[in-house]
Amino acid sequence: MVRSVTEIPHAWSTVEVDVSGLVALRSSVRTEYEKNQGGSLTYLPFVIKAVVEALKEFPTMNATWGGDKIILKNRVNLGLAVAAPEGLIVPVIHNADQFSIAGLAAGANDLAERARTKKLTLDDVQGGTFTLNNTGALGSYVSGPIINYPQAGILTTETIQKRAMVIDDAIAIRSMMNLCLSFDHRINDGAEASGFLTAVKNKLQAFGPGTSIY
Repeated sequence: MVRSVTEIPHAWSTVEVDVSGLVALRSSVRTEYEKNQGGSLTYLPFVIKAVVEALKEFPTMNATWGGDKIILKNRVNLGLAVAAPEGLIVPVIHNADQFSIAGLAAGANDLAERARTKKLTLDDVQGGTFTLNNTGALGSYVSGPIINYPQAGILTTETIQKRAMVIDDAIAIRSMMNLCLSFDHRINDGAEASGFLTAVKNKLQAFGPGTSIY
């Protein structure tokens, strides 16, 4: 972390996302998924799906800084920050863009369980190209995460809260969530970072009952 803070010029951006459709989708498929798959269905795999799709659209977010040039990564290997007994650890879903939401749920559950039981392999924690941290699971509302060196960025998902929002000049109660992005300003400027965040936001807001998780 010290190397990241001292070598990477961090910049930050935050957006709020209406995840009411996502909440309804998860509610509609959760029981069947958990009965058939045997694992929990959290909001995390839905966010992972949106993030990896956005990374394909904004490849400089899936990159590293190579001294005097940007090095794009061919694969989308998403790191998931997990609170393990020995401290924070970041296991990786390799080729995360190749999985369905259900597949991502299974992969995330497996990595989290093996992280907590100290059964991760070396391959499980190597090769990450971007990191996601679900700080909202602990009630966080806004974060300023430290980039997982030498990646181009890290995204946190914050707690989901019901808020009164103005929609078509009327007040409506919606489920809202903040996304907080830290990015390497040598690789991306505000335009790319905002574009990436907006892409993730739009994908999350497109989820709703009827969206397939398989």
